Amino acid sequence: MSQLRRKPNLSDESLPHDIVFDILTRLPVKSLIRFRCVSKSWYSTITNPIFITTHLNHNLNQPKSLVSNTHDNNNSHNGFLLYKSSDKELCTLVYNSDGTFTEVSRFQISFLASSVVDYCNGMFFLYSFFGPTNAVYLWNPVIQKFKMIDVMHSRPFTVEFVETVAFGFAYQSQNSDFKILRIVSYEGLCDEKAPPPDAEVYTLSTDSWRTVELSVESVPNIGSIFAVLPNSCVFLNGALHFVAYTWGNDDDNFILSFDVNDEIFREIRLPENYLDEFYSKFDDHVHQLVVFKGMLALVVLGPAENVDEDEDEISADICLIWVMREYGIVESWTKTNVLFDRVMTFFDCTNSGEFLIQTFDSRLVSLDSEGLQVNDLGIQTTPWLAYTADLVENLVLLDQQNEADTPLSPERNHGEASDSSNCYSL
Repeated sequence: MSQLRRKPNLSDESLPHDIVFDILTRLPVKSLIRFRCVSKSWYSTITNPIFITTHLNHNLNQPKSLVSNTHDNNNSHNGFLLYKSSDKELCTLVYNSDGTFTEVSRFQISFLASSVVDYCNGMFFLYSFFGPTNAVYLWNPVIQKFKMIDVMHSRPFTVEFVETVAFGFAYQSQNSDFKILRIVSYEGLCDEKAPPPDAEVYTLSTDSWRTVELSVESVPNIGSIFAVLPNSCVFLNGALHFVAYTWGNDDDNFILSFDVNDEIFREIRLPENYLDEFYSKFDDHVHQLVVFKGMLALVVLGPAENVDEDEDEISADICLIWVMREYGIVESWTKTNVLFDRVMTFFDCTNSGEFLIQTFDSRLVSLDSEGLQVNDLGIQTTPWLAYTADLVENLVLLDQQNEADTPLSPERNHGEASDSSNCYSL
């Protein structure tokens, strides 16, 4: 009779820590959440800030889409749509190559936040108008961790004193860190000249705000800015971009960029005389910055107008799209005219150049910028919708406790990678 052999015990022989560390960085988030329970050593490794950063950078270099875990389409897709379905839910749809959409996740927002500002590398940035502090939030829905951040105030002011508050949210690749930029522009009181705008930067790694100088060498009178559009920020080429309005005429408006690495503001001039066509037809217009096929683009919408007295005969909105073919080169702005059918909201662009818009009949559609083919997204009216080419899951905020002023719901969320009471703790 052959001698019985006992099953090997994994605790008898252990791999070198470096090898375990490298293997774990390649695993999906939900697996890592479960594997914290394997041992104290694994718990310590997975919740370590160095590991969390390494895991995120690995996913950024080799993004793995959630599609492969959802349905079999050989990862053939056109990106993802993120949208707020209600006051308490954020949903993700995969944009399939055949033009259809499939829901891959739905998360309930369990804290007090009224507005989604942006999404970056798996992290959502939200803003709350409630309470005395007007707090902002960073939220990682996959691991259901969120952080409430009290807003810094550079100077005391009343609500009437503030003209606009613009936010930007980005990932700083050099230091593997998330940053929030907040620009507050003011209006003068009692016919007094408005003070110059204030700019503040929040860094997640230090959990602190700092004041940064809002100055641009080519714009000596930076104090002439009276508003920075709060809904026009895009992140491209390592910088956040906003449309800045000045006290002069509209020809003096420009794009204000902020490099998240060197924290320097720069100016990008808008196309020359780009509003001439609107002045001849409309009293009003809306600016929107987008990334169009990997290039910085300016979208200007003009409201629809009656062609004649027949109320049923309405002209399409005019949409001018100026694309900067060479980043930073003013002469490379190129204009494209697109006719929209009664656009109420312009949300975003896909990598292939489709426009994501909401019409006045509350339909959410994608519009091919070349063939003008309309595709109904099948989504109900939403206050926020964005596009991302890849979904990146991460463990950011895993090493922190949830912080919030007023939890909205104790319910566990669909798709949540929850903490386990049986996990080892240090």
